[in-house]
Formats: sequence, C-alpha cells, structure tokens
Amino acid sequence: MILRTSRRRLVAGTAALLAAPAIARGQLPVLRIGNQKGGLRSLIDISGEGRDLPYRIEWSEFPAAAPLLEALNAGAIDLGTQGDLAFLSVYANGAPIKAIGATRHNQASQAILVRGDGPIRSVADLRGRKVVGNRGGWGQYLVRAVLKRENIPASEVNIVPLGPTDASLAFRSGAVDAWAIWEPYNSIEILGFGARVLVDGTGLTPTVNFISVHENAIRDKRPLLQDFLQRNRRGWNWARNNIPAFARNTSELTRIPEPMLRRAYEVQQTRAVPIDAALVAELQQASDQAVEFGVLSRSIRVVDAFDTSFTLNAEG
Repeated sequence: MILRTSRRRLVAGTAALLAAPAIARGQLPVLRIGNQKGGLRSLIDISGEGRDLPYRIEWSEFPAAAPLLEALNAGAIDLGTQGDLAFLSVYANGAPIKAIGATRHNQASQAILVRGDGPIRSVADLRGRKVVGNRGGWGQYLVRAVLKRENIPASEVNIVPLGPTDASLAFRSGAVDAWAIWEPYNSIEILGFGARVLVDGTGLTPTVNFISVHENAIRDKRPLLQDFLQRNRRGWNWARNNIPAFARNTSELTRIPEPMLRRAYEVQQTRAVPIDAALVAELQQASDQAVEFGVLSRSIRVVDAFDTSFTLNAEG
C-alpha cells in the first residue's frame, strides 16, 4: 500500500512538473492584435520580430480597416493598424482609441486607376463618370482632393462608396469607370488586369498608417505596447531592405502573386515614423480638409487623437 501510494505521488509530481511550463506560458500577459490579411502579422512573423516575446499575441483577422476599428472601439482587441483617415473618422465619432505609433508610405502608393483600354486620359474625363472609393478613408479623400486641385466641382463626378472587395468587382466589370485605391490593390490591377494610373496621391494625401489602441490597453498594457512598437519599427526596417523575401513570404500567406507584392512594396517604401509636431500639423491640415470633403463627421483637434508618450522610446 505504501509503495502504491508513493508511486501515485511520483506520477502526480511528474505530471505537475511537465505541466509547469504550459502553465507558465498560459500566465504570460496577452496582447490582442487585429490583423488585416497579409498585414501586421505577416510583417512580425517574417521579419523574426515575433520570436522571444515576453507576452502572448492573440491575433484576430479582419478583411478591412472598418471592421477592425469596430472591434477596437468595442474593446474586443487591444491594437490594430489602419490608414490615417479611417482612424480619424472613427476617433471623430467618439471612439475611446488613441494612435501610439505611425508608419508612412510613399504618396504614389495611392492612386485613381482606370482601365488600360478605356477612354479616360485626364482627370477632366472623369466628369459624368462613376468613381469608386471607400467612404471615410483614403479613396473618398483622394477623389475629392484631385477634383479640387483640377477645379472640377464634386457634383460633376459620381463617387460610389464601396470597400475594396466590392470595388474591385465593380471596376473590372465596367460598372464603374475609375477606382481610387491603394497598394497592393494598385499593383494587382495594373499587373493582373491591365489597369493604369490616371493620377496618384503625390502632394494630395498624408499616406500615413497608425498603430491605434484602445484606451484601456494604454492603462493596463503599456509595457507590452512599448515592446510591440519597437518590434514594429525593426520589422519595417527589415522589410524595406528585404523586399523580395517579404514579398515571397507574404505571397504564401495571402495567395497574392509575388510580383504584385514586390511591386507594391517597392512603391510603398513603408517606414516607421515618429508622431511629432510636423506630422500632427500635416494631419491637422488634412483632417480639416476631410471635413470639407465629407470624409470626417466633424472638426477635431488631431493632437488629442495621439498618445505621444510612447514615441521617443519607440524610436530607440
């Protein structure tokens, strides 16, 4: 009886010892991150910045920025990335979110596309045409900014609000005449379907992406957020210097052909940038114009949308 009892204790003790690492892993703090397919998760994994994490990442997949921001607003995730105007649109509506980090793309990564064999050769040719673009984001803003620069009343162009998936179908079928969109969709349409760039966003759009977080995460998970910002910065440094490898690996995840992704990354040249006074001023000017264009629901003080307490450490 004593022998059997000792054996049971030995087995139980061994099981507990083997389970200890799993328990320890389960006790790691968790950072809940929203990902758009082929986006942040791909970058962190491929660059190697997902190794040796002092916390556990729970990834949630989203098809676009709008549902990701809905989840962030609801507190279902802690962190996500999206375009500047998509973020500011949700912030302007009272969402409890802040931007704590930023990346910038080259402005040519946003463009209005037309079909290569079509008759549209100038912005003036858009009069009376249907141009599709996402509401409350870069697409809608770019169309209005281009029309304003060319002194064409917005009423002379029919702007159709659709997200990228529906917009691509409408554009390829001929249901709309032009598409205001960004990379990698530009490269997909150009290389895969013969589209051409009518005009790009150079001099017209900020072309910034934000790492935005729920205010509760700033309160409860600051060390995790700080660490992730550093990994994000290092990841983009790696990606910019390893475009072929980045494109190849992301292609495996997204099924987007590698040449299209390589072209997109070469155009974008994405890099992490600080949220500094110059960036705030640029985005304030853009947000004021976005109100005029109907992209934002109300005027905002852009500086209030940021938490810059992370910036200095994130650069290091």
